[in-house]
Amino acid sequence: MIRKLYPYTRGYRVFILLGVLCSAAEAVFEMLLPRVMARIVDVGIPMGDTPYILKMGGVMVAMSVISMALGVGAAFLAAVAGQGFGANLRQAQYDHIQNFSFRNIEKFSTASLITRLTNDVNAMQMTMTMGMRLMVRAPVMLLSALVLAVTISIRLSRVFLVAMPLLAILAGLLIRHVGPLFRQLQERTDDLNLVVQEDLSAIRVVKSFVREDYEREKFQKRNSALRGISERAFGFVTLGMPVMMLITYGTIIAVMWYGAPMVSSSELLVGELSSLYTYITQILMSLMMLSMIMMMLSRSVACARRIAEVLEEVPDITDDGADPGAKVADGSVDFDHVSFKYSAESGEWNLFDIDLHIKSGMTVGILGATGSAKSTLVQLIPRLYEASHGTVRVGGRPVQDYTTEHLRDACAMVLQKNTLFSGTIRENLLWGNEHATEADLEAACAAACADEFIHRLPEGYDTDLGQGGVNVSGGQKQRLCIARALLKKPKVLILDDSTSAVDTATDAKIRQAFATQLPETTKLIIAQRITSIMDADLIVVMDDGRILDQGTHQELMDRSEIYRDVYQSQQEGVDLHG
Repeated sequence: MIRKLYPYTRGYRVFILLGVLCSAAEAVFEMLLPRVMARIVDVGIPMGDTPYILKMGGVMVAMSVISMALGVGAAFLAAVAGQGFGANLRQAQYDHIQNFSFRNIEKFSTASLITRLTNDVNAMQMTMTMGMRLMVRAPVMLLSALVLAVTISIRLSRVFLVAMPLLAILAGLLIRHVGPLFRQLQERTDDLNLVVQEDLSAIRVVKSFVREDYEREKFQKRNSALRGISERAFGFVTLGMPVMMLITYGTIIAVMWYGAPMVSSSELLVGELSSLYTYITQILMSLMMLSMIMMMLSRSVACARRIAEVLEEVPDITDDGADPGAKVADGSVDFDHVSFKYSAESGEWNLFDIDLHIKSGMTVGILGATGSAKSTLVQLIPRLYEASHGTVRVGGRPVQDYTTEHLRDACAMVLQKNTLFSGTIRENLLWGNEHATEADLEAACAAACADEFIHRLPEGYDTDLGQGGVNVSGGQKQRLCIARALLKKPKVLILDDSTSAVDTATDAKIRQAFATQLPETTKLIIAQRITSIMDADLIVVMDDGRILDQGTHQELMDRSEIYRDVYQSQQEGVDLHG
């Protein structure tokens, strides 16, 4: 894990090095203080040598000030390095996720990716911050105290031969049991975040179906599961503390038991015994710190592995082999015997042997029942998914010949689930073209029939939409998303059932604007209403991932029984409604 995450310390390695040196020096100065104090007790006080006492006292003050300065410096450097390391990890994950295809993203849940970007990274940067101090301080204190304790009395130092193995065994047992629990802890956090994300993003659905109690119970189950695994994980940690303290104080009692007679026989001086107590405490406390560090590292290793899983995930759609200079010449789209399935292990194809050829500037309607893979078909055009077999061509070239940036810049999609971002209407529209002028905005909104409601808003294009566009209706949101797509001036425009929330009159106006203002743009329209696509140059009828038939409205009415039945049923529905 260290080797995998080490590159993300770039820019902060000097801080890490200086912080480690400061922590080590601070520990050394702290270890030397008891020796100076022993000199005052054993030499200055018995001899009544006030100048000597003052001199040694001054040395202790100076050493304390230096130790404090080193400690402050170490804390500052550790904080900078830890926060910088965490920021690098977050940025690296986020940048890498931007290169994921839909298939890569679906491998991880959205809630899990959020946890890895936040909770897991926070644990890693805390490990860096604490580790720079404790992981240096504890070993240095341990070795320094051992050496100094042995120089005072080899005989009493033998007590450590019993205490140290006991602490080491206890720490090993704790780490062995706690490590797997911390992995489960992060997974339970993923589960809880998933519930929170779903509930908050779909709060209107929850309330409209009066499912608050159900969702509350679901949250309570996930929350209880997280609490349970947390209690188990941290319970082992807290259980180890009193046992470690028992060993520590037992060792001090043993030293006092054997040390007092040595002082009485003048084999050991009072100041030396006092120093020895301090060193014993420091040694055992250092061992406890090391144990805590190892347990903290157990959680960090679990987090590091989850972060590494994201960073090591290989995007299945890359620009390898693409021509950086290739531009999409026109909006022609060809599917040459294309088949596709979401998982290579799946036994069934989502799309099978699609052979479809669309000339530039055509308007193509795609019709089919729910689950017929209409959306999957059009998502292969901008390479949101990669065809499993066959070739998808745009502008006469395979989509793999273009960089994803150039290909997707030439395509505009309005998906089934319309997404607006927090901010103003203007800021959302400029996603389509950040350099668009006011005239461009007006033209795009007029084509999408969005201008009529924008001009009624008090602040017009500067109206704040709120999170996810909560301040506009479903139909208004669809029209804004269409306007945003039109601002790209794409070679290929894909509308995935994106006028389902507007009335038929507005739908007709939008289609008329497409025909007059985008004559050279290829329009692919997925629709449930035949009236939305009956004027298209080509209508494709799909079922179960296959093309059943294709042709104009009249051709399909003449020869396709399925198309004719759908049309007649919809017309009857209109007549019945009337």
